[in-house]
Amino acid sequence: MKISKRLNVIADLIEDNSKVIDCGCDHGLLSIYLALEKNCNVLATDINENALDNAINNIRKYKVDNVTTKLTDGIDNIDVINYDVLVIAGMGTMTIKHILEDKELCDNIIISSNNQIPELREFMFSIGYHIDNELFITDKGKQYIIIKFVKGKKKYSKIDIEYGPIIKDDINYLIYELEKLFEIREKVKYSKFLVRYKVERKIKRLNKLINKRSQ
Repeated sequence: MKISKRLNVIADLIEDNSKVIDCGCDHGLLSIYLALEKNCNVLATDINENALDNAINNIRKYKVDNVTTKLTDGIDNIDVINYDVLVIAGMGTMTIKHILEDKELCDNIIISSNNQIPELREFMFSIGYHIDNELFITDKGKQYIIIKFVKGKKKYSKIDIEYGPIIKDDINYLIYELEKLFEIREKVKYSKFLVRYKVERKIKRLNKLINKRSQ
């Protein structure tokens, strides 16, 4: 079964025979792949009834019997602690925080957020998780950051929070972040001094990090 590069990378972070929640499953292809290729038992959830119907149709199409579905807001009314892995991909950080806040969670959480990655890291650290792995990938011209969090606390620096304890060593990722800052600088060039100053300071700090990694 063929799935996107992004979903393949997520699947590679999950051990065979795991019990998995695919939160916000959309078309259900990750759930189906995990069931067929890694012998996982998967609960596919979505808040959108049409999306879940698409997943159900795909489950029937591939004749998978170890994927079940649930219409719910995130992980509401699910005993997440009884699962090995929770996957949340394709949402923004504020939505992800809403899903995870004040919940009893499993040991492994894999997240691919659309935005506010430093805020996501800070939140996950605050609820008792550390980063086991993180990857920066390009799939069909779009860039993604995929992070595997594991229960247990670690200390991280400001640079770790901003750019990741692992992918901060990836020059391609750092250049991608620098290009985003250049775009922001252009957008705020007529803004107040403090706004422009903060952007310039970030650019200077990131250039220093890139130069250090290039040596």
